[in-house]
Amino acid sequence: MKFTIFTFFVLQLFADDFITKDEYAKMLYHNPRGVGCHKCHGENGKGMELGRYKEGNKTIIIKAPNIKELSYRRFKDALNASRHRLMPQYFLTNKEIKTLYYYLKNENIK
Repeated sequence: MKFTIFTFFVLQLFADDFITKDEYAKMLYHNPRGVGCHKCHGENGKGMELGRYKEGNKTIIIKAPNIKELSYRRFKDALNASRHRLMPQYFLTNKEIKTLYYYLKNENIK
């Protein structure tokens, strides 16, 4: 038993990451803090309609914005803003923000 535990800890010192950067980025986009970005911004980050309602004769459409084309500075500022009308505040680390931005800029999501 002691040998097994010792072996486990030694292997951890030399092990590569369990998931790739791409896998981590996708996981983070889908669940950064309980509510995934994809629920409002879509699988591709280009935004989607969240709802609509009537106000008199007008139909008001509530839409999440396209976040795929934002500059890194604007993306980071939006995530760190304390006031959003609908978006929750996630309190992400700088590494998590960079990873999300990487995911959106990755050519694998269309």
